[in-house]
Amino acid sequence: MQANGTVFVYGDNVDTDVIIPARYLNSSDPKHLASHCMEDIDAAFAQKVRPGDIIVGGSNFGCGSSREHAPLAIKSCGVSCVIAKSFARIFYRNSINIGLAILECPQAAENIRQRDEISIDFDSGVITNKTREETYQAEPFPEFIREIINADGLLNSLSKC
Repeated sequence: MQANGTVFVYGDNVDTDVIIPARYLNSSDPKHLASHCMEDIDAAFAQKVRPGDIIVGGSNFGCGSSREHAPLAIKSCGVSCVIAKSFARIFYRNSINIGLAILECPQAAENIRQRDEISIDFDSGVITNKTREETYQAEPFPEFIREIINADGLLNSLSKC
C-alpha cells in the first residue's frame, strides 16, 4: 500500500471544529463535508487539495469532539494520509474506522514543509520526502489495520468476513 502527494502543513492542536466547522454538521454527505474541510484554518484548502495529497500536523491532531465527520471530511477531499506528531485517540480510532490512513511520526512532522512532495510505503512505514531527499520511519500498520484501510473502512472489512 502506497501514497504519493503534495503536503499541506498545519500546527499543533488542530481540532475537529477546525477540520469541519460545526455549522456544516447538518449533513453527513461526504462531498458537502469535503467542500468545507479546513476552511476556518485554510479557506482555500478544499479548492487546492488534489487526490493523494497529504496533511501533516503537529501534536494532538484531531482533538476536540468525537464526531466521525472530521476524518470523513479529510478523506472525502481525497487526502491519502495524515501524518502528525500525535493524534487525539478518538480521532485516531475514527480515522481507521472510516479507512483514512494516519501515521504518527514526530520526525516527519517536524521536517516536512508546506508543498513538499512525499511518498509513503504503509507496509514498511517509510515516509520519503522527495523534495528534501530525506526519509523518516513511522511505525508500520499492523496487518489488520492495513486490511481495514484497504477495504475503505471497518464496516466494509467486516462485510468481507
